[in-house]
Amino acid sequence: MSKENNGKTIAIIAMMFLFAMIAFVTNMAAPFGQIWKIQYEWAGMMGNMMNFAAYLFMGIPAGIMITKIGYKKTALVALALGFIGIVVQYLSSTMDGTAISTYVVYLLGAFICGFCVCILNTVVNPMLNVLGGGGNKGNQLIQTGGSLNSLAATLTPLFVGALIGQVTKDTSMNDVSPLLLIAMGIFAVSFLIIWATNIVEPELAGGNMTEMIKGALGYRHLVLGIIAIFLYVGIEVGIPGEMIFYLSKPVADGGILGSAAIAGTLAGMYWLLMLVGRLTSSFISGKVSSKAQIVTVCSTAIVLLLLAIFIPESNTFALPGTPESPVDLAIFTLEGGQLPIKCIFLVLCGLCTSVMWGGIFNLATEGLGKYTAAASGLFMTMVVGGGVLPLVQDYAVNIVGYVQSYWVIVAAVAYILFYALIGSKVSKN
Repeated sequence: MSKENNGKTIAIIAMMFLFAMIAFVTNMAAPFGQIWKIQYEWAGMMGNMMNFAAYLFMGIPAGIMITKIGYKKTALVALALGFIGIVVQYLSSTMDGTAISTYVVYLLGAFICGFCVCILNTVVNPMLNVLGGGGNKGNQLIQTGGSLNSLAATLTPLFVGALIGQVTKDTSMNDVSPLLLIAMGIFAVSFLIIWATNIVEPELAGGNMTEMIKGALGYRHLVLGIIAIFLYVGIEVGIPGEMIFYLSKPVADGGILGSAAIAGTLAGMYWLLMLVGRLTSSFISGKVSSKAQIVTVCSTAIVLLLLAIFIPESNTFALPGTPESPVDLAIFTLEGGQLPIKCIFLVLCGLCTSVMWGGIFNLATEGLGKYTAAASGLFMTMVVGGGVLPLVQDYAVNIVGYVQSYWVIVAAVAYILFYALIGSKVSKN
């Protein structure tokens, strides 16, 4: 293997590792929200919102950082910020678990972590796309990295759910402090690994960033793709996030299960199916276009969401750990209970959301050339949708209930279907 190819391989592996880090940080927010929602009804999605709100402020600056100091140094800055953010969240676990001041400290930590994952996303996606040569091969690398992202996303809610167990008024951030300590160690080790890795970076285009952004926004398919990304991240987070609240709400308060462990397990299954979908896509993306994949998964997702909305809540099945359950999982026993069948269709949506990110990014940056880095910064700014759309859905819960709130998700998926069919045509307008 030539020195150039060897450096390219190392760069790809490093980017894959960072892809997993993104999910690890991001997917702590919604499960942690269970802790705060029991204290303050409005607080469940605010940590998630703070995490994604950082994208609004950091997306374009992250693109500027890449053009000024390169991909590797930008990634190191991100990892340092991630370590600081986790430390701040850990401090909240040492404070009074019910005080509003504790919640403010936690939100600050979530916001700092948001800067971390925004910068990492800005680094990872364009670099993998460029290293793969763009087109189907570029999408294939993004989907492969997304598989590791989904693996980390699968494990995170499982760990949080196991640490919390049953949600009660006494549940606090102290219950999840072991995971935060592990996270600190992972960030420290990650920083050292990336620092010591010799990464061969793609050539960066010079020029004024304002002009680069203006040039990128001259492409209609990018503008429509930015909207699609805004909605997609909200879809990805909102489906399992609201399901966690739906299942973990205490029975005494009108909930159906009141179990964070069951909610976390099902959310983990959702992310596991995202892993399966991304692995599958990584194998077929060299031959099957991003457009075909997105059209297929969006159509399927709409069907699954409609089934989840219209199937009566009274249609249930017995979970493992329940006497009448046909499944005995001795090594992975849930507390038992009757789970609404509609939740299974929500979990299955993980197969559909799995390929949307890479596909949309690939379609929206097609033909941009030197404007790709600027476009990536714009993309990261719109990832704030991962905080906004779930907040809108959570607000809808107060009006129409948990299940009917998924109409918000249906509308968002319908737009992405439109984008794949019509809006993604390369057009400089």
